[in-house]
Amino acid sequence: MIILGLTGSIGMGKSTTGRMFADEGALVWDADAAVHRLYARGGAAVEPLGEAFPGVIVDGAVDRTRLAGVLGRDEDAFKHLEAIVHPLVAQDRAEDLAAARAEGVRLAVLDIPLLFETGGDQFVDAVVVVTADPEVQAARVLDRPGMTRDRFEAILARQTPDAEKRRRADFLVDTGRGLDAARDQVRQIVETVLSPGWSKPVRAGS
Repeated sequence: MIILGLTGSIGMGKSTTGRMFADEGALVWDADAAVHRLYARGGAAVEPLGEAFPGVIVDGAVDRTRLAGVLGRDEDAFKHLEAIVHPLVAQDRAEDLAAARAEGVRLAVLDIPLLFETGGDQFVDAVVVVTADPEVQAARVLDRPGMTRDRFEAILARQTPDAEKRRRADFLVDTGRGLDAARDQVRQIVETVLSPGWSKPVRAGS
């Protein structure tokens, strides 16, 4: 089974690109969706996050708005959060990949916003970076309900810059050129990695 890491900064169209890979027959594991499951009522992250950050649990689930308010720009708090959540997310991912292998899935795509930041690029066969011009990115993000310029900049500060992501990518999908163009790029990537002669690139440190 070929495993691709799919990443991109906020507002680049990564989720839309992930759906395009699913349309091409890939199994797509979504890190954000996994976090939502962990934060929901009965999720494995609810109890430890409630203990670590009092006041963030509402009706038995993690309230993401309250959690964001508690975290603010406190790097130590973010590290504490990641120490709790990342192992739970990794377990969810491992279980989905094991099931995919058992079912004979040929291509799995791991949709991980912080792929480079967490070192996840070392555990995939190739990395696909979703990108767009900064003006397009900003317009998309600031159009989201409740989003502010300060919050947008705080999110960007925790993410590897787009230029660095592009430099480290094995494949690029530019969503700023329209959906049809992005879909064509996705289809070409799938055809490339599933072709008999394709060999995965050597990843630094792997």
